[in-house]
Amino acid sequence: MADDDEVEVEAPVEEEEQVTDLMGAAKGVLKRALMVDGVIRGLHEVAKHIDSSKAQVVFLAESCNEPTYKKLVQGLALEKNIPVIDVPDNKSLGEWAGLCKIDKDGLPRKVVGASCVCVTDFGEEGEAYNFMMSHLGKA
Repeated sequence: MADDDEVEVEAPVEEEEQVTDLMGAAKGVLKRALMVDGVIRGLHEVAKHIDSSKAQVVFLAESCNEPTYKKLVQGLALEKNIPVIDVPDNKSLGEWAGLCKIDKDGLPRKVVGASCVCVTDFGEEGEAYNFMMSHLGKA
């Protein structure tokens, strides 16, 4: 078997977009965390990860209409000193967390809302991560 015929093709290097606000940083951080399977979605799983101190940051949707849901996540995060970032819309949080189908044009379809998401592994640290950490006062 000759390995001379095989040609190595490098993966295209994806340019990181400029981060100017917290929501752009949240989107970038969740995108990188998805690549390394570091995103936890749903109240039960997020609560377990916060309680075991595995969560590093929690994203909570402001459009959640259940006040006890918000109070539980905020209380657990406060108890374990885990930062909570409020996201205005649960549909956009769900899209960023990978709860959607991507059509052939690269546009999200069938987006499922997510009221809370936590990150356990940030993956590669980039500009979005640095912006978010400076906003949280950890950098």
